[in-house]
Amino acid sequence: MNTGLRITVFAAALAATFGAAYGVGGAVGPISPEPKSGTHSDGAGHASAGHEEEAAGRHEAKGGGHEAAPPGGLEISRNGYTLDLKTPRIEAGEKTDLRFAIVQDGTGRKVTAYQREHGKDLHLILASRDLTVYRHLHPARAADGTWSTPVNLPEAGGYRVFADFKPKGGEALTLGADLAASGPYEPGELPEHNTTAKVDGYEVKLRGALTPGKAGELTLTVAKDGEPVRNLQPYLGAYGHLVALRSGDLAYLHVHPNGEPGDGRTKPGPEVSFTVTAPSAGAYRLFLDFQHEGKVRTAAFTVHAGGAVDESEQPSPTKPAEEEAGHAH
Repeated sequence: MNTGLRITVFAAALAATFGAAYGVGGAVGPISPEPKSGTHSDGAGHASAGHEEEAAGRHEAKGGGHEAAPPGGLEISRNGYTLDLKTPRIEAGEKTDLRFAIVQDGTGRKVTAYQREHGKDLHLILASRDLTVYRHLHPARAADGTWSTPVNLPEAGGYRVFADFKPKGGEALTLGADLAASGPYEPGELPEHNTTAKVDGYEVKLRGALTPGKAGELTLTVAKDGEPVRNLQPYLGAYGHLVALRSGDLAYLHVHPNGEPGDGRTKPGPEVSFTVTAPSAGAYRLFLDFQHEGKVRTAAFTVHAGGAVDESEQPSPTKPAEEEAGHAH
């Protein structure tokens, strides 16, 4: 395919994808907050601002019924800060340095002072619009405040980049920007509902329920070669990290487990539990990061809010995208 035709086909397909995403996102409604306990662990199971609450857009009625802030990750600018994505387009299948900065509105200065959370100044999440590709990245920051990280995206299409951070002296934020990967493009479908995911010889089972507007517990059990894994290793201060993305608008929710290593009550597996509130009815893609034998792996699930996630359900065949997600670090 010549270059001109290739770009034209990609642009048309990308526009169709973004149009569909906007329509679905508008239909499923706004996001709501997580409870302040049992989420982003600070040592006592309390939620820290900027992940569960910020990612959920702090959707809480103030004074009874006032308009809530937008969900996390749907805005490129918020609270005086902007995500400046300096690499908005890359070539699919080619290793590229993704560069960006967090800029203060008004002054245009790049932010260089951050408050570290879970071992990092900034967490970068990258996901395809069809939620079949997922990356949890930790970029490096130059002295001038520019962040960079190498990426190699397997398929052309639309992607969303989420910067999850807390500027020093400010509130935690999740900002989002669109990223385009050029090349021959064919939109994929959301992977089928599954409660079992396999990656690198590990099997992770999910049980619990996602209920719109109501906190519930999700428990993930990790096994290898049919045996429970009882010696999970801490990764960024926890035995597991869970990111949920709402299908359609990719509203972002970052939650952390109930308890943490060294608190005297949390075991290193095989179970890792999370308290989660689904912001609305609809389909969600869940990505669990866990570390064992010195390597971080990612297990991916598709669930639907409003119905129980039954452990006895027969899982759908593991998608190639789930294996892809497991090598995202």
